[in-house]
Amino acid sequence: QGRPLCPGAPVNASLALRSSKTSFLWTNVTKCLSRGKKSLRSTKKGITLCELKSDGVDSDKASVLCSSDTLLQTKTELSKLLLALPNSPLQYPIQGVTVVPLRSSLIPGTSPVYTNTVFLSVFHLPLIHPVHVISNTGEGEAELTLTSSSLESLNAVLATISYTSTIYHVHTADLVSFCFKNHEAMFPIVIRQPQLPVMFNMGTGKFNINSQVTITIKTFLRYNNLKVLLSSIRSFYPDMTVIIADDSFEPEKITGENIRQYFMPPAQGWFAGRNLAVSQVTTKYFLWADDDFLFTKDTKIEKFVEVMEAHPELDVVGGSVQENQFYFSLEYDEGEETEGGCLYRKSKGRFNALPGYPQCFMTSGVVNFFLARTDSVQKSRFDPLLQRVAHSEWFMDGLGSLMVASCGGVSIQHQPMNNTDLYDKYRTPSGNSDETFKFQLHFFKNHLKCIHYG
Repeated sequence: QGRPLCPGAPVNASLALRSSKTSFLWTNVTKCLSRGKKSLRSTKKGITLCELKSDGVDSDKASVLCSSDTLLQTKTELSKLLLALPNSPLQYPIQGVTVVPLRSSLIPGTSPVYTNTVFLSVFHLPLIHPVHVISNTGEGEAELTLTSSSLESLNAVLATISYTSTIYHVHTADLVSFCFKNHEAMFPIVIRQPQLPVMFNMGTGKFNINSQVTITIKTFLRYNNLKVLLSSIRSFYPDMTVIIADDSFEPEKITGENIRQYFMPPAQGWFAGRNLAVSQVTTKYFLWADDDFLFTKDTKIEKFVEVMEAHPELDVVGGSVQENQFYFSLEYDEGEETEGGCLYRKSKGRFNALPGYPQCFMTSGVVNFFLARTDSVQKSRFDPLLQRVAHSEWFMDGLGSLMVASCGGVSIQHQPMNNTDLYDKYRTPSGNSDETFKFQLHFFKNHLKCIHYG
């Protein structure tokens, strides 16, 4: 009756019904259900990345990109499709149904167990009273009622149902209501725009740590310490790229193979320098080191990489500094909306062990010596307002998004302290202005009324 609200309803999708396959397609917001003829999605034949070994693309790089290890992606338990078994007369998906915005996707498992009327909608709208023949009411609208005295006939009609969205959103969800007689089931659909994978050239043939890790350093007024650190790095990793962010008042050029130094305006601060250094990393991982650290035979970056490769869900893995494996857990209580929440930082707080690596365990924050996944950290920046002493604050901002582990067996040393008076003036200013500033920042930025350290 007139033009449907959702013209051009997309491809049909198979559902696992009790006695035959059906189709059910849908998308978000406009909630249009419609019947239609079966159709096929047409796609253009294109050139895949793995076919680009000619046309000027390095064949070794192409083979690395096309390897199964490189294309490894993580999936959570929430991505698994679960179906509710028909304890009631309805079978429907519990989780795991995802569609792309403005497109259609398979929704398996929706099934009436007995014959009669099936009613499908998104919101609780007034039920359309069906007639007792094979019929449908509400085509192209937010609610569709199907009536049949035969399960086979009902399945045939269900096989043509589609659900279409006309409003774009990169990540949202919707609910579908599936009714039969006095029974109703609602199940969620995730609407999510797939993201392009971020892959890195890990080198070919023999394991090459230099193509996987970049060392990042922020320096300020400590060139003597920096040179000692660089010398120790070259003793164990002579070819690894080192990136230095430098905001000293009188910059001194640091030369050497595979050393990239970036000068900043003076005294921009600790986290601003971190952001600059990490922004220039082109490898899959970066290792963070302070400018007064010292590499030793126990600074085994390869062990960090092994853990990260075995657990792609990890974003950060920390070690020990001067035999101190510092780590902490964070617990966040959201509190009242008007007053704000509370954050609890517990030193030596830890969670479960990391499977396959008994020397490692999950935690919320680690020491200032860690290996991190570059693309993950670039999504969770260091707040440049934190200019002096700051480290835990980054893990606080990353709570809920960064997966962090701490591992024994990988350590770095600390050089003897010989800071200048000018450096100490900026590192530890007199009074409690720095502490007051942090509390104000956490209150206004993180809506925290209290932070407890234990």
